[in-house]
Amino acid sequence: MIYLELFLTFFKIGLFTFGGGYAMLPFIQEEVIAHNWMTTEAIIDFIAVSESTPGPFAVNISTYVGSEVGGILGSVCATLGVAMPSFIVILIVAKCYDKFKNSEIVKGCMTGLKPAVVGLIGSAIVSMILTVLFPNGLSVSVFSSPSFYVSLAIFGAMVVPVFKKVHPIIIICISAVLGIIAGYALGL
Repeated sequence: MIYLELFLTFFKIGLFTFGGGYAMLPFIQEEVIAHNWMTTEAIIDFIAVSESTPGPFAVNISTYVGSEVGGILGSVCATLGVAMPSFIVILIVAKCYDKFKNSEIVKGCMTGLKPAVVGLIGSAIVSMILTVLFPNGLSVSVFSSPSFYVSLAIFGAMVVPVFKKVHPIIIICISAVLGIIAGYALGL
């Protein structure tokens, strides 16, 4: 039963999300937490891992959640669930592309979807920031925690390389090293 539930949950996520893995993030968080499969903190931790592993983000996170919930078969079910809608849609689009590529309705739909995708990605970013910087909620006590300042410093240090167009792999590696050093130095 859990395998069918994993498949259907991730199929729904894959079917109703436009804009790739990051746009899926709010839906993934909501569904995983609603099913009590993982905590918000565990999801945030895996987002960091998923960013530093090869492959599409949505596939990585669905595989991980499936593995945590249902082992190897669970990871297969969740991964197939999240990937299958895109596969089906791409087959249909490829078959019908010439018929609707100049349609005003399709152009209008794409124009409307772009801002929605940006909003979904922005929502995921805000959710991650709140979980990373304010794990116990917004309170004055957060500002006395060394982990708050370490996270803020690492974030700030990584903003410069991003705007300097440093390769993302280098940024991920530097962030990981800074996190390890801070973790050992401060006992985080």
